[in-house]
Amino acid sequence: MSAITRDEVAHLARLSRLALTDDELDHYATQLDAIIEAVAKVSEVAAGDVPPSSHALPLTNVFRADEVRQSLTPEQALSGAPAVEDDRFRVPRILGEEA
Repeated sequence: MSAITRDEVAHLARLSRLALTDDELDHYATQLDAIIEAVAKVSEVAAGDVPPSSHALPLTNVFRADEVRQSLTPEQALSGAPAVEDDRFRVPRILGEEA
């Protein structure tokens, strides 16, 4: 017995404003039914004595701590720029935007 019918897929398509052909309705009904069956199998396996988790392995933070360090001066950062204006990169105006 299918968990989702072709009529239910057609109803979902109407709600989503999707125009599906008859072949697409049959195809998606089959696919959605397979997905629902797979989720049901996972639900059967999940035991009550197993605590829920978000990852299979424990995670640790792999990022280094933030530390203040010497960085480029504005002159150094802009030294290779093709155009500079007011200590900033000058780029061409796009999409006709006004300043």
